Amino acid sequence: MDIRQLAAFHKVATLLSFTRAAAELKYAQSSVTGQIKRLENSLGVSLFERLPGGVVLAPAGERLLPYAERMLSLAEEARTATAGAGLVSGTLTVGTTESVISYRMPPLLEFFHRRYPRLEVVLRPTPCAETLRAVRQGTLDAGFLPAPRGEHPGLRATVLGPAPLLLVAPPSHPLAAVRPVTAKDLARVPVLAPEESGGYRELFETAVRRVRGGPAGVLGFGTIESTKRGMRAGLGVGLLPAVAVADDIAAGSLVALDWTPPFEVFTQIVWRRGRQMPAELRTFIERSVEFMAEDSGGNESGNPMSTAA
Repeated sequence: MDIRQLAAFHKVATLLSFTRAAAELKYAQSSVTGQIKRLENSLGVSLFERLPGGVVLAPAGERLLPYAERMLSLAEEARTATAGAGLVSGTLTVGTTESVISYRMPPLLEFFHRRYPRLEVVLRPTPCAETLRAVRQGTLDAGFLPAPRGEHPGLRATVLGPAPLLLVAPPSHPLAAVRPVTAKDLARVPVLAPEESGGYRELFETAVRRVRGGPAGVLGFGTIESTKRGMRAGLGVGLLPAVAVADDIAAGSLVALDWTPPFEVFTQIVWRRGRQMPAELRTFIERSVEFMAEDSGGNESGNPMSTAA
């Protein structure tokens, strides 16, 4: 077996289609079919079962797949190590939320621009649920999202660090003087949250709903900036990432309420489980983990390539 045969096998095993595999690999379909046949001949087994509606992995193919992924990953790692960091190139499309793009990504992108000038990182502002879906489908190479710890089916993930949340309000708001602010207090006022809030908004609503005994009264309010404007207009208090309101609190236009979240949220990077890892994506993930760990004062996730979710 050789790397091209393994790459063809992995692509067909992932897509379960010789036609789509050939299109993505930019080979003629006959070439992909020939590579799979030669691999099957060298191993003495059938790797796929050919059915009228397509193909499925045969038992031998299922056993080979994790080994193929490891060998292809090691081959990419060897190429990267041999070529040198300065030759990492290509284009990566990364989805993430407004708060991560605006407040966490600029120094990371500056780092990549200086260290890997031939690597282009294209950001797509997407809510958490859309980021997860697009990474699973392969339309995004990776995604950053603030979310609770937990499994993301079909994806691997590495926690980059905590993403603390704050409830904030104008200094004149009645809850600004309450010590501490409880779920009962919040059940009596509207709470504004940006549409990007995803999983942590659901956790917040659950906590307040237990007290209220009905809808939690959380209003999706578009962007972070529109949420701030809504608060200043007296429409309610805001549930926002701490990094997004640090300047407003320092300027005195908003204050942090004396509230402790009953849950934790973490910034995570996710990518599709089982995909062949291109050199540029592996480099991006590894350097993002290292950079954000230094930026936030430490990363508890260990080796990013071995953390699964």
